[in-house]
Formats: sequence, C-alpha cells, structure tokens
Amino acid sequence: MKNNLWNILRKELRELFRDKKSLTMMLIIPIFIPLLVIGMSALFEAQISKDIEEYNQIGFAYEMSEVEKNIAEEMNIEIVSGSEEEIKQKYEEKEIDVYITKQDNTYIINTDGSDTSTYATNLMETYYQTYKQYLQQSYLQENKIDANEVLNILSVEENVIEEDNYFANYIKNYAFLFIMMAITVSATYPATDTTAGERERGTLETLLTFPIKSKDIIIGKFLGVTVSSIITGIISLGLAIISLVVTKNMFSIYEGIDMMFSPITILFATLVIIAYSFFISGLCIAIASTSKTFKEAQSALTPLTFISFFPGMIAFMMGITTTPILSIVPFLNFTVLFTDINNGTIEVFHIVLMAISTIVYISLVLAHIIKQYTSEKVLFAK
Repeated sequence: MKNNLWNILRKELRELFRDKKSLTMMLIIPIFIPLLVIGMSALFEAQISKDIEEYNQIGFAYEMSEVEKNIAEEMNIEIVSGSEEEIKQKYEEKEIDVYITKQDNTYIINTDGSDTSTYATNLMETYYQTYKQYLQQSYLQENKIDANEVLNILSVEENVIEEDNYFANYIKNYAFLFIMMAITVSATYPATDTTAGERERGTLETLLTFPIKSKDIIIGKFLGVTVSSIITGIISLGLAIISLVVTKNMFSIYEGIDMMFSPITILFATLVIIAYSFFISGLCIAIASTSKTFKEAQSALTPLTFISFFPGMIAFMMGITTTPILSIVPFLNFTVLFTDINNGTIEVFHIVLMAISTIVYISLVLAHIIKQYTSEKVLFAK
C-alpha cells in the first residue's frame, strides 16, 4: 500500500512540476501579495498625507472677527466670504470645500460627506476648537481668573502599549486573506487536471486497470494537490513578510510601527496555512472528481475562490473574534484564528478545535471521493 501510494504521489508531483499552468498557478499568483500590500499602503499614505491646499477653501456666510481671520491665516485656511446664498452657490459649483453658517453662537459646518469635505470638516473642527479656547482664555482673563487652573484642570497622555496601529493590522489581515485566495486558486487547477482532466483524456481508466486500490489513488492525488497548495501558501507568506519590510521603509505612516509578523505569529500562520491547504485541496478534489470534463470542473470550482475570501473579509471588517463554534466553521475559522493570532491573542483550544474539525472534514471528503472512484457507474459516465 505504501509503495503504491508513494508511486501515485510521485506521479502527481512529477506532472505538477512539469505542467507550466500548474507552476504558474503555484508560483506566479503569490506575486500579487506584495502588490496588494504596497498598493494599500500607498492608498493609506495618500489619505493621511493629503496636502492642506486640496481642502482649505472654506466659505464663511457670516462676518468674521479679526481674531477669527488671524486664526484662519495661521492655519492656512483660505477665506471665501459672502452671503449664505452666494456661498452655497460657490459650494455647489465646487469652488469651495465646505461652508460655514452661524446661528447665534452656533457654527454649522455644511458638507456633503465626500473625502475632500471630510478633510475640510476636520480642519474646521480644529479651527473652531482653537477659537473656542481663545474666547475662554479671554473671558477668564477679563474676570481675573487664572486660565491654567481652569482650562488645564486635567491632562491626558497617550501610552502606546503595542508597537502596532490600525493600518498595520489592516494590511496584515488582508494580506492573509489574499494568501488564502492564492492557495485556493493554486489548488483548483491541479485538482481539476488530476481528476476531470485525466477522465477527459482517458488516462484515468488506464490508471484504474493497475493493481492499485482506489484509496491509494485518491490519497496520492489529494497529497499532490496539497503539496502544491502548501508551496503557494508558504511562498505567499514569505513574500508578504518581505513586502511588509519594504512598506515600512517606503511609507511614513508606518514610522515607529512594528510592521513585521512576530515569530509566534509566523509559526501559527504557517500552521493555519497548512491546515487550510489540506482542507481546500480535499474540497477541490471532491468537486472536480464529480465533473465529466475539465471545463465543467473549472466552472464548478470558480465559486470557491470567492467563498475563501469574502466570509473572512466580512468577519475582519465586523471585528469578529474566535469562539469555540467559529473554530469549527469551514473557511471562517482560518481567518478569525489568524486575526486573533495577529492581534496577540493565541487560544490553543481554538487552534486544536480548528485542527480536529479540519481532519474530520478532510476524512469525510476523502471517504466520499473513494466511494465515487469505486463506482464504475460514476467513473465511466459519459
């Protein structure tokens, strides 16, 4: 049995590394991981480092005091004055970024919520906070009250406990999601070729004439696809780590931030990648083996690419953390586990549940495929 299984595995690996399409899927797809990391970092950098001149055109539909004008000048705010109707028209014509109206002592920032107006709104909130502090200090001084005793009655300091930030975590988690998608894409082609492809070429029937058990054939094919998936996953993880080093040196938003995966994160991420590679390879083999042609198998496997990505993306965006139940939910468990690991929360119990559930799923899938391959009706159906 061991010799037969080893021979099947060697055959699958030999065909895998000889086939240009399989090699392309296995080695080229991971290159998109650095492009993702660098591209998203550049997007964050552009958002954070937006030039003030792109959003400092502010309309004031009331008469400003000299103090307000001086503060605006110090903050590099370009004042556009006029009546409310004139200012509103200029805003609609995109000549200004936001406009301010005044009712008694209430200042209203009018905005449409676009990216540029959001920056302008934040600028004006800072502006009026500065103006408010000036008025408070002037009032206290007029009444001979020490402003420091009133305005500085408490102080707030920030202590950054972990050398990480929102952008770093965002990049790392999305990089892992794309690693999972790369593994899925890498598994689909060899799984399709070794099942539906061999059936279409007629080589599967020839293989079944040899004195080899169906179980050895299926496990050998399964392990061959799994090896391809693991190679893709490890290469993708390595490129993700390299790209994190590059982005830290390229973009100022990561200055002073630890962008790297920690050694323990790399270890557990590798374990999750291996577990997911076994799971998705078995699933791809199961789906492709029911197809009669290569094209039919490709169509059947296409949804897996999206299923591997979107549940994890939604969980990440909603901030879902691992629970014992989620640890055994296919696809979702791998992503939420990595998110927790990346955030420094390592629950061995959840990891064990993920591993056990993956073994159970793989066993059920392989048992189903072996049953299919022992049925001549299924194998030779046209």
